[in-house]
Amino acid sequence: MNTAVPLDIRNVSYAAAQHTILDSIDWTVGRGEHWVILGPNGSGKTTLLKMACGYLWPNQGGVIYRNGSRRLDLRELRKGIGWVTTSLTAQIPGRERALRTVVSGKFAQVGLLEMSTVRPGEEDYARAEAIMERMGCCRVKDQAFGTLSQGEQQKVLISRALMTRPYLMFLDEPCAGLDPGAREGLLTALQELGRTSDATALVYVTHHIEEILPAFEKILVLKGGRVFRLGDTPRVITESLLQELYETPLALRRSNGRYWTMGA
Repeated sequence: MNTAVPLDIRNVSYAAAQHTILDSIDWTVGRGEHWVILGPNGSGKTTLLKMACGYLWPNQGGVIYRNGSRRLDLRELRKGIGWVTTSLTAQIPGRERALRTVVSGKFAQVGLLEMSTVRPGEEDYARAEAIMERMGCCRVKDQAFGTLSQGEQQKVLISRALMTRPYLMFLDEPCAGLDPGAREGLLTALQELGRTSDATALVYVTHHIEEILPAFEKILVLKGGRVFRLGDTPRVITESLLQELYETPLALRRSNGRYWTMGA
């Protein structure tokens, strides 16, 4: 059994256009841990994800260990770390069947291209169907990706990311743009995924605390590109934290393991 730490970020900083985006970030994601990254817009959340996935490198110091290694084989890294983001939606061929979209994840492809070196077998399609069933979207497996609702597309993209059995998966604001019904449907599927996912560490990125699910027991709070708070989610999320983070009076309510805000 692989016991290497999925992600270990040590004193990492990043700058662009003479502006510091991330400043001295220390953060470790243990195997099977489920984290939330919370922070206002511009706090560095997406930049941190890009660095974790190998799209950016620390240009102001620091090191990143992925699965216990500093070595970087980008193709293998893409298979070992899943990143689900709404920007990927536009890249998926609209006419591609949802099931094939999910299968494409095994080969780190955007749009399944069958070649001599890429020949999905019956076992690949069976696994894709099983994952879609788990995510609650198997009923749309034969529909064209472009005809799906936004919530269904997100479930398909998460299923796609799970095809490689990643040791680490980032969910980058997956509920952005969803109506309340679709949002709660997706969150229900993610809560179940977090409850049953033993091998894959999950990281959910948001700036809405009502999206933080009980399955995500640890939290990293970013503000101004720095670690603002870090620790167990129930202990970190307080009214005073939210008021400092968003610089506005907010009252906090907890219900059924979820968090809600209202004007103080």
